[in-house]
Amino acid sequence: MQYNETLKQEILQKVTEYYQAVHAKSDKDFVEGKSRVNYAGRVFDETEMQNLVSASLDFWLTQGEWTDKFEKKLAEFLGVKYASFVNSGSSANLLAFMALTSSKLGDKRIKKGDEVITVAAGFPTTVAPVVQYGAVPVFVDVDLETFNIDTTQLAKAYSSKTKAVMLAHTLGNPFDISAVKTFCEKHHLWLIEDNCDALGSMYDNKYTGTFGHIGTSSFYPPHHLTTGEGGAVYTNDIKLYRIINSFRDWGRDCWCHSGKDDTCHKRFTQQFGTLPFGYDHKYVYSHLGYNLKATDLQAAIGVAQLAKLPAFIKKRRVNFDILYNGLKELNHIFILPQATAKAMPSWFGFWLTIKDHTKLNRNDLVKYLEQNNIQTRNLFAGNITRHPCFTELEVNKDYRIVGKLENTDKIMSAAFWVGVYPGMKPEALQFMVKKIKGFVK
Repeated sequence: MQYNETLKQEILQKVTEYYQAVHAKSDKDFVEGKSRVNYAGRVFDETEMQNLVSASLDFWLTQGEWTDKFEKKLAEFLGVKYASFVNSGSSANLLAFMALTSSKLGDKRIKKGDEVITVAAGFPTTVAPVVQYGAVPVFVDVDLETFNIDTTQLAKAYSSKTKAVMLAHTLGNPFDISAVKTFCEKHHLWLIEDNCDALGSMYDNKYTGTFGHIGTSSFYPPHHLTTGEGGAVYTNDIKLYRIINSFRDWGRDCWCHSGKDDTCHKRFTQQFGTLPFGYDHKYVYSHLGYNLKATDLQAAIGVAQLAKLPAFIKKRRVNFDILYNGLKELNHIFILPQATAKAMPSWFGFWLTIKDHTKLNRNDLVKYLEQNNIQTRNLFAGNITRHPCFTELEVNKDYRIVGKLENTDKIMSAAFWVGVYPGMKPEALQFMVKKIKGFVK
């Protein structure tokens, strides 16, 4: 055993040497116009690589001790009771929504034909689970400064069929949680916070993702921390936690960890449905679920990333401020991003929306920036209802729209964003400011 541990430590030392030789030295000086200014990227050191190799040497390929550790540390960071590690942020959104359709929730469950209030300006997988299940998304317009839901339209969106609100905190900027939560409490609605672009953002001195019944995160490389592919679902409700894990783990009723049996000591002593009495609880299915688990290899990376998360968040705010201070004199040309009242964002990106009176064209500007090696992004779908995936859906039957979504369409046609991720150098940020100002002039 002593030899095995010595050998393992030698391997991990070689991993450190490899990181220093290959990755640490790849950070070259920034050269304007030649160095690529990516909107996001992974930020790591030898710790992530050591954890990954250590987990691979254990060769426990599914969820195990590293997953338990990662889920516990993530829950502790957020200040919630339960966190479930999954294979992507999109899967996290799917599980969050599907959990609310469970028969275990009785009359509170979401049924086919029930309505879910959301926005069309964002990423498709906030909306996709609603449509795929057969519920009806109700789309509300957004605000052009915060890029979040216009809460004054919530009352117009409500109907006797409304069961939930499912919203993302756009590019790290929290939506008006006070208004949304008050609305949900008044009408006894579920609230799902898509926190995939906002891990570490705060509202009223509390982390986003923890105000609603369920919160979700994505750990894809551009996000606030990465496990490669990966995501998480979190809640303070033990019933929802068990339902989430059931849907994640094939729909099974048993909540034993992988590799463990009979945690409840009732494995062969219960009655379920019309199954024979004593049917093996490990193979009883209370939901028609999925397999959306992640691996211990990914969790091992996440443990190292979590330790760096506070520094990542701080650097994102610093980078955002550099861009804002550099571009604020162009507020006659662009609508600049504004943090929501009572919010301290953990910014995912810095957006600019071209004002109507200017002669600037969004596509011309982003092409110019891309030609200068500055990566840009639209606000994802822009207006999801205008995409081919909605062609076969019928308005006022499969989905509803409140008003005309004028601001959503404005974002679709006149807005874009650039990155503020913690791996960005100050020279890259100043170069972006220089090029945007140059194009305007």
